[in-house]
Amino acid sequence: MLSYTALKAIHVGAVTLSISLFVLRGLWMALESPRLQARYSRILPHVIDTVLLLSAVALCVLTRQYPFVDNWLSAKVVGLLVYIGLGTVALKRGATRSVRLAAFVAALLTVAWIVATARAHSPWP
Repeated sequence: MLSYTALKAIHVGAVTLSISLFVLRGLWMALESPRLQARYSRILPHVIDTVLLLSAVALCVLTRQYPFVDNWLSAKVVGLLVYIGLGTVALKRGATRSVRLAAFVAALLTVAWIVATARAHSPWP
């Protein structure tokens, strides 16, 4: 069994990788780079986000803090769903480049709020 410290390090590392890769993919989208469509660019985020999700669930179980019980975790889950939706519009589904760029900026603001919520353990950081 992993210790809390190791599990949190895995989670924070996965968060850092996930956000960094999202920023890179957003830059590729803005520059209309073909790298955005490369196989590694489509697969790697799913691998990282799976580690992120598994470590989040393990942390919830280990600390006995759960979404829809603890307000700050509920806020993170709702924020995550908003972030995923905006990220999908930004990188795939936006009809125009300006829509994709606006969604990208909104997704970055949302993820900043999620990180602040996590650090403060409050839905209103």
